[in-house]
Amino acid sequence: MNRIDRLTAILIQLQSKKVVKAQEIANRFDISLRTVYRDVRALEEAGVPLGAEAGTGYFIMDGYHLPPVMFSQEEANALVLGAKLIEEQTDHSIKKHFNEAMYKIKSVLKNDEKEGLERLESQIRVERIPRNQSDDFPNNFLATIQNALINHKVLSFKYFSNYTGDFNDRHVEPIGLTYYGGNWHLLAYCRLRKAARDFRVDRLVKLSMLDEQFEIKYEVLDQFTQDLMRGTELSEVIINIERKIAVLISNQKFYQGFVSEVEKDGRVEMKFLVPGLEYFSRWLVSLGDSVEILEPESLKGIMVERARELADHYNS
Repeated sequence: MNRIDRLTAILIQLQSKKVVKAQEIANRFDISLRTVYRDVRALEEAGVPLGAEAGTGYFIMDGYHLPPVMFSQEEANALVLGAKLIEEQTDHSIKKHFNEAMYKIKSVLKNDEKEGLERLESQIRVERIPRNQSDDFPNNFLATIQNALINHKVLSFKYFSNYTGDFNDRHVEPIGLTYYGGNWHLLAYCRLRKAARDFRVDRLVKLSMLDEQFEIKYEVLDQFTQDLMRGTELSEVIINIERKIAVLISNQKFYQGFVSEVEKDGRVEMKFLVPGLEYFSRWLVSLGDSVEILEPESLKGIMVERARELADHYNS
């Protein structure tokens, strides 16, 4: 990258955050801090109103903005991929705002780039497991949750429990959003349970952001996630499975609490941490006689009961 392109990129980076550290710029462009200081001086000499906070970083004075940014073809193509993922893996509130942003992005593209983008959009698909949409779950809360995270505001909602089949009122202090197992999850401190909890966003009803602010009770999101896992009673399961079957379940095992695996004598020994042996046993049934249960012994008895249920069902 030549210096002119780098100066433009640094200016864009400075507009992307309130304050940008010199080390962040150095790391992004693989340059020395001395070079960063020279580039910043060059921007100031060109008339860009920059400020600096000792030991913190650089910032652009309020009121200064670049003219509309032009995107390269590769950057525009990357946005198409992002749009496809957002279309299938977020809710209505996020899709609406992202679509509006895409209109603005496309408006600054050249005509031939717009045509290329339209072709690319028709050639990329993101598939997911179809879900039955219910009027009971409006699927329109991610934008509100994001605002609550930014402003440290308490959230109020009704939460549906699969275990009881009922809704209960919750007031929570949101800490983060995470996506796993095909769903978005709200990580929050629950005032009802007085503990960290994981709420599936697609089970929320009548969510609203309250005026009340709260003080953050965590240092890092990773530590919070670890606390959630420690707060969940999990059972360790170890199975021995035929290697050819282990290959076939290479993806689905992660939805069952997979932890680790090791090959032994042509077979694969797998370890799982599961919230319930009853539920896990029903997944094991699908693997037939290719599985040998090593631990716990109680799971073997549960599997015998599963086999008896199946035999009674088909004999009848």
